[in-house]
Amino acid sequence: MNVFGAPLMVCGTQPMTGAFRNGCCDTGGMDVGTHTVCAVVTDAFLSFSKRKGNDLTRAYPEYNFPGLVAGDRWCLYVLRWLEAYQAQVAPQILLEACHQKTLEYVDIETLKKFAFDTA
Repeated sequence: MNVFGAPLMVCGTQPMTGAFRNGCCDTGGMDVGTHTVCAVVTDAFLSFSKRKGNDLTRAYPEYNFPGLVAGDRWCLYVLRWLEAYQAQVAPQILLEACHQKTLEYVDIETLKKFAFDTA
C-alpha cells in the first residue's frame, strides 16, 4: 500500500528500481535499507548521494544497473531522503509510488510538499 492507503504504483522500470528490482518501492525483511521513497532524482541529489558514499551515477553492469541521471525514478532509502531533505537537496517524489512504511519516518504533510506533478 502507498502513503494514501491505496495500492502501490510502479515507481520506475527504466532503469528497474526497488529493493526487489520489480519497479516498486515495496519493502520487507530482505530490504535492509527501507527503500520506500519513489524519487525523481536531480543532479543536486545525485551529487549529495555521491558525497555520502553512494554514487548512483556509476554504472554496475554486473547488476544490470546503468547508473542514474537527473529525471530517473528511483526507490530511495527513506533515511537518505531525510538526509537530503535536511540538506535542502531532497528530490521530488511520486507519492502514489511511495510505500506506506515511509510514514513511519516522514509525515504526510512534508511528503506532499515534494510531490512530483505527473500531469
